[in-house]
Amino acid sequence: MFNITRYDPFSVARTDPFADIDDLLKGFFVRPVAFEGQQAMQIKMDVKENDGTYTVHADIPGVKKEDIHVTIEGNQVSISAEKKVEKEEKEGDKVLRSERYHGTVARSFTLSQDVDETKAEAKYNDGVLELTLPKKATTAGKTLSIQ
Repeated sequence: MFNITRYDPFSVARTDPFADIDDLLKGFFVRPVAFEGQQAMQIKMDVKENDGTYTVHADIPGVKKEDIHVTIEGNQVSISAEKKVEKEEKEGDKVLRSERYHGTVARSFTLSQDVDETKAEAKYNDGVLELTLPKKATTAGKTLSIQ
């Protein structure tokens, strides 16, 4: 019939009349907008290492190779891609719907050894970026004699 609840006069939530509204809208404006049938863009990767090189396979489907950028700084490798999609539905000369999507995605990772940038290669085929990253030759440490 009646519910008895304990009233706490010092509760912060009771003094804020908009506390419930904040909880309702929390995160509403920070979520990215996804168009119908459009998946969130991601870079999925496999990194393999052998004696002399690292081999990276990165899945970046639906992106033109001109819109993919790879940077190498020492042992840090960064891959970024940009995708632009324009979709328009017409009925005769009348435009029913027009959508534009522009998004970027980036991924960086650190390898255990520096990469020789001059010999690095990149190939993009069927949505898969293949990087061949040769390891930089390490110099043996020098022992100093104390005089």
